[in-house]
Amino acid sequence: MPAFHAAAGALITDPAGSVLLVKPTYRDHWAFPGGYVEENEYPHHACTREVREELGLAVASGDLLVVDWAPSAGQRPRALVHFTFDCGTLVGLEGIDLPGHELEDVGFFTLQEAERRLPVDVAPRAHAAIRARARQTPVYLASGTAPHR
Repeated sequence: MPAFHAAAGALITDPAGSVLLVKPTYRDHWAFPGGYVEENEYPHHACTREVREELGLAVASGDLLVVDWAPSAGQRPRALVHFTFDCGTLVGLEGIDLPGHELEDVGFFTLQEAERRLPVDVAPRAHAAIRARARQTPVYLASGTAPHR
C-alpha cells in the first residue's frame, strides 16, 4: 500500500476577505495556520489543534474547502495530502498568541498578497479555498495542475 503524509490548514479571513497567514521561524515563506496530522488523528481535528497551538485560538474546523495532492519533493520523501478547512472570520489580530519558537509573525493579506507570500506550489490553495467557500463546494488540487471539481 502506498504511504503519504497528511497535513491540515485553516482558511481564516477578516471581514474584508483578507487571508490570515503565519510566518514560521523555520521557513523562508509564509503559510496557512496548520500542520501535520498525527497518528490516529482526523484531519479536521489536526486543523483545530494546530490553530490552537499556533495562534492560541479555539476555532471549529468547518467545511472542507480544498484537498491538495503534492508528490514527494526535497526533504519530504513521501507524497502529501493537504486538507484546508474553513475556520471562519476574525475581526483583527487581538487574542492571537504566537509561540515565538515556531512562528515569528502573523497577518491578514489580500488574496494577491497572500499568493505572493506562499510557496508557488501552495499559492493556488488560497484562491481555491476562497472560491470553494463562496460556492460551498470543495476543490481538489493536484500540485501544479488546474483545479478539479
